[in-house]
Amino acid sequence: MNYIQTLSGKKFDYINATADDIVIEDIGTALSNICRFSGHLPEFYSVAQHSVLCSQIVPAEFAFEALLHDAAEAYCQDIPSPLKVLLPDYRRIESRVDGLIRTKFDIPQLHSPVVKYADRVMLATERRDLELDDSESWEILEGIIASDLIQVVPLRPSQAFGLFMNRFNELMEIRQCAA
Repeated sequence: MNYIQTLSGKKFDYINATADDIVIEDIGTALSNICRFSGHLPEFYSVAQHSVLCSQIVPAEFAFEALLHDAAEAYCQDIPSPLKVLLPDYRRIESRVDGLIRTKFDIPQLHSPVVKYADRVMLATERRDLELDDSESWEILEGIIASDLIQVVPLRPSQAFGLFMNRFNELMEIRQCAA
């Protein structure tokens, strides 16, 4: 068996999935129930909320991509970066799923440097606001400053789902008006 069944009832097959198997409500549900930092936090903080906040700190033209930058984790889970580099097969599968999502929602296949940078700014902001500052240097954050525009206040999964779906719908409407 190479598939998972999503909340919408889709059988997401890791080997044979297509863009038609991607459902935004499945993404929103899963990301709102996945805790950042492998759950090693003083309180639950979801990938969905992280994604919404990331979409709010980039220039408007990158907001949609930023919202969906971690969407593959809805199907592949959020694996900590130090472990991810040790799992080449996982990285290949995650990359394929990310490509399907980018195709489905017409996002550039290459990750924008602006979104990558915003993701790091969010990491620095989360480190500050979620009490993760162990006073050690994090190499990935070299030269990155936490955002002074937002403060991370963790939401419950149901709240994060609503926030994620509202942001998705808002950005889709903007994209449709621009087209």
